[in-house]
Amino acid sequence: MTDRPTNGRPTTERPSVLFMCVHNAGRSQMAAGYLRELAADAIEVRSAGSDPGTGINPVAAEAMAEEGIDITAATPQYASTDLVQAADVVVTMGCGDECAYFPGKRYLDWELDDPAGRPLEEVRVIRDDIRRRVQALIDELLG
Repeated sequence: MTDRPTNGRPTTERPSVLFMCVHNAGRSQMAAGYLRELAADAIEVRSAGSDPGTGINPVAAEAMAEEGIDITAATPQYASTDLVQAADVVVTMGCGDECAYFPGKRYLDWELDDPAGRPLEEVRVIRDDIRRRVQALIDELLG
Protein backbone atom coordinates (compact mmCIF):
# COMPACT_ATOMS: atom_id res chain seq x y z
CA MET A 1 0.00 0.00 0.00
CA THR A 2 1.33 3.44 -0.91
CA ASP A 3 1.34 6.14 1.76
CA ARG A 4 -0.51 9.27 0.73
CA PRO A 5 0.31 12.69 2.13
CA THR A 6 -2.42 15.30 2.66
CA ASN A 7 -2.30 16.49 -0.96
CA GLY A 8 -3.36 13.05 -2.22
CA ARG A 9 -0.15 12.43 -4.19
CA PRO A 10 1.53 9.06 -3.61
CA THR A 11 4.80 9.56 -1.76
CA THR A 12 6.67 7.81 -4.57
CA GLU A 13 5.78 10.59 -7.05
CA ARG A 14 7.65 13.88 -7.17
CA PRO A 15 5.62 17.07 -7.24
CA SER A 16 6.14 19.20 -10.34
CA VAL A 17 6.50 22.99 -10.30
CA LEU A 18 6.45 25.32 -13.29
CA PHE A 19 7.76 28.86 -12.84
CA MET A 20 6.43 31.33 -15.40
CA CYS A 21 7.25 34.93 -16.21
CA VAL A 22 6.97 36.88 -19.44
CA HIS A 23 10.44 36.41 -20.94
CA ASN A 24 11.63 33.37 -18.94
CA ALA A 25 14.97 35.13 -18.68
CA GLY A 26 15.17 36.36 -15.08
CA ARG A 27 12.68 35.71 -12.28
CA SER A 28 11.46 32.29 -13.40
CA GLN A 29 15.00 31.13 -14.16
CA MET A 30 16.26 32.29 -10.75
CA ALA A 31 13.37 30.48 -9.03
CA ALA A 32 14.01 27.30 -11.04
CA GLY A 33 17.71 27.50 -10.18
CA TYR A 34 16.94 27.77 -6.48
CA LEU A 35 14.39 24.98 -6.54
CA ARG A 36 16.82 22.63 -8.30
CA GLU A 37 19.55 23.51 -5.81
CA LEU A 38 17.50 23.44 -2.61
CA ALA A 39 15.18 20.49 -3.34
CA ALA A 40 17.68 18.39 -5.28
CA ASP A 41 15.68 15.70 -7.09
CA ALA A 42 12.70 15.75 -4.72
CA ILE A 43 10.71 18.17 -6.91
CA GLU A 44 10.50 18.27 -10.70
CA VAL A 45 11.35 21.79 -11.91
CA ARG A 46 10.42 23.61 -15.10
CA SER A 47 10.35 27.23 -16.18
CA ALA A 48 8.81 28.97 -19.16
CA GLY A 49 7.49 32.28 -20.41
CA SER A 50 4.51 33.69 -22.22
CA ASP A 51 6.83 35.61 -24.60
CA PRO A 52 10.29 34.02 -24.18
CA GLY A 53 13.36 36.17 -24.58
CA THR A 54 16.46 35.29 -26.56
CA GLY A 55 18.69 34.52 -23.59
CA ILE A 56 19.15 34.62 -19.83
CA ASN A 57 19.38 38.05 -18.19
CA PRO A 58 23.13 38.39 -17.51
CA VAL A 59 22.61 40.36 -14.29
CA ALA A 60 20.22 37.69 -12.98
CA ALA A 61 22.84 35.06 -13.86
CA GLU A 62 25.50 37.10 -12.04
CA ALA A 63 23.32 37.41 -8.94
CA MET A 64 22.68 33.66 -8.93
CA ALA A 65 26.38 32.92 -9.44
CA GLU A 66 27.00 34.77 -6.17
CA GLU A 67 24.87 32.04 -4.57
CA GLY A 68 26.85 29.30 -6.32
CA ILE A 69 24.03 28.55 -8.77
CA ASP A 70 24.75 28.63 -12.51
CA ILE A 71 21.71 29.43 -14.67
CA THR A 72 23.70 30.46 -17.76
CA ALA A 73 22.99 27.20 -19.60
CA ALA A 74 19.22 27.66 -19.33
CA THR A 75 17.29 28.66 -22.43
CA PRO A 76 14.07 30.67 -22.34
CA GLN A 77 11.19 28.57 -23.61
CA TYR A 78 7.53 29.04 -24.40
CA ALA A 79 4.92 28.02 -21.82
CA SER A 80 3.08 25.49 -23.96
CA THR A 81 -0.27 24.04 -22.96
CA ASP A 82 1.37 20.67 -22.31
CA LEU A 83 4.03 22.21 -20.07
CA VAL A 84 1.44 24.03 -17.96
CA GLN A 85 -0.89 21.05 -17.73
CA ALA A 86 1.95 18.75 -16.63
CA ALA A 87 2.70 20.86 -13.55
CA ASP A 88 1.16 20.30 -10.14
CA VAL A 89 1.87 23.90 -9.15
CA VAL A 90 2.24 26.84 -11.53
CA VAL A 91 3.99 29.88 -10.07
CA THR A 92 3.45 33.05 -12.10
CA MET A 93 5.67 36.08 -11.69
CA GLY A 94 4.36 39.29 -13.10
CA CYS A 95 2.92 38.01 -16.35
CA GLY A 96 -0.70 38.60 -15.34
CA ASP A 97 -3.16 37.64 -18.06
CA GLU A 98 -0.30 36.71 -20.42
CA CYS A 99 0.36 33.49 -18.49
CA ALA A 100 -1.71 30.48 -19.48
CA TYR A 101 -4.48 29.57 -17.07
CA PHE A 102 -6.26 26.23 -16.76
CA PRO A 103 -9.15 25.69 -14.32
CA GLY A 104 -8.40 23.14 -11.64
CA LYS A 105 -4.64 23.76 -11.75
CA ARG A 106 -3.02 25.17 -8.60
CA TYR A 107 -1.58 28.63 -9.21
CA LEU A 108 0.54 30.89 -7.04
CA ASP A 109 1.15 34.47 -8.14
CA TRP A 110 4.38 35.92 -6.83
CA GLU A 111 4.45 39.67 -7.35
CA LEU A 112 8.11 40.32 -8.02
CA ASP A 113 9.86 43.19 -9.75
CA ASP A 114 11.30 42.36 -13.15
CA PRO A 115 15.11 42.31 -12.93
CA ALA A 116 15.45 43.38 -16.59
CA GLY A 117 17.49 46.56 -16.88
CA ARG A 118 18.13 46.80 -13.13
CA PRO A 119 21.55 47.05 -11.50
CA LEU A 120 23.00 44.11 -9.60
CA GLU A 121 22.19 45.66 -6.20
CA GLU A 122 18.47 45.68 -7.04
CA VAL A 123 18.56 42.22 -8.61
CA ARG A 124 20.07 40.85 -5.40
CA VAL A 125 16.99 42.02 -3.48
CA ILE A 126 14.72 40.28 -6.02
CA ARG A 127 16.91 37.16 -5.88
CA ASP A 128 16.75 37.01 -2.08
CA ASP A 129 12.96 37.40 -2.14
CA ILE A 130 12.74 34.55 -4.66
CA ARG A 131 14.90 32.34 -2.46
CA ARG A 132 12.63 32.90 0.56
CA ARG A 133 9.54 32.08 -1.49
CA VAL A 134 11.12 28.98 -3.04
CA GLN A 135 12.16 27.69 0.39
CA ALA A 136 8.60 28.18 1.70
CA LEU A 137 7.25 26.30 -1.34
CA ILE A 138 9.67 23.42 -0.73
CA ASP A 139 8.65 23.26 2.92
CA GLU A 140 4.99 23.13 1.90
CA LEU A 141 5.41 20.51 -0.84
CA LEU A 142 7.79 18.23 1.01
CA GLY A 143 6.72 18.85 4.60
